[in-house]
Amino acid sequence: MTGRDHPVLQAEGVAKSYGGRKILENVSISLGPGELVCLVGVSGAGKTTLFNILSGLERPDGGRVLLNGRDVTGAPGQVSYMLQRDLLLPHKKVLDNAALPLVIRGMKKREARAEAASYFPRFGLEGTEDKYPAQLSGGMRQRAALLRTFLGSREAALLDEPFSALDALTKREIHQWYLGMMDQLRMAALFITHDIDEAILLSDRVCVLSGRPGRVAAELTIRPPRPRDPSFPVSGEFLDYKKRILSLLEA
Repeated sequence: MTGRDHPVLQAEGVAKSYGGRKILENVSISLGPGELVCLVGVSGAGKTTLFNILSGLERPDGGRVLLNGRDVTGAPGQVSYMLQRDLLLPHKKVLDNAALPLVIRGMKKREARAEAASYFPRFGLEGTEDKYPAQLSGGMRQRAALLRTFLGSREAALLDEPFSALDALTKREIHQWYLGMMDQLRMAALFITHDIDEAILLSDRVCVLSGRPGRVAAELTIRPPRPRDPSFPVSGEFLDYKKRILSLLEA
């Protein structure tokens, strides 16, 4: 099922300018249930601006944002947003970090901790509840941050280069774990990455944002179903996707 068939999160004709300079113009993107869409683009194409609009942190000059058909334009707290760094609070235990979105929404602390704790085994975090972020590896910190993101909104999430700080081996491991988790949770996710290989490996579709102002130059459907065969990254099909994306970015 694609974002067009039954959209969970939509940007419709979004436009944004700062100081008379157009950053985004007529940008439309949609996500379906459980769909993972990667957004790639050159620096300055407006990726972060688009995420700020989708998360409700900024209002667009034109267009709107819909979440399951509800207009949430300029309304923060509707769509989870995970930044490049995990931003776990160092003075709070991992369980309290994960439960934070529930507490912010008004749930009592004890209930929020119990709700968050119920997901720790599924997220591979069992036994870390009473540790502090500094006691976790980079991969485990990202798992904790992803759990916090999921508890913030179980409908859709925005992920801004969440794995860029990980080494190659840890990144490969967490990619496999993340894909398995997304299949279980059925949460729609829009994912910024500068790593084209990562975009092709993880996503159902790749949207290429290019130009100044930024526009969706192309949308590529990655046809092999997830989970993909281990040989896919060295296949001719993978290389063809990579060439097409690079040519669009260079144009």
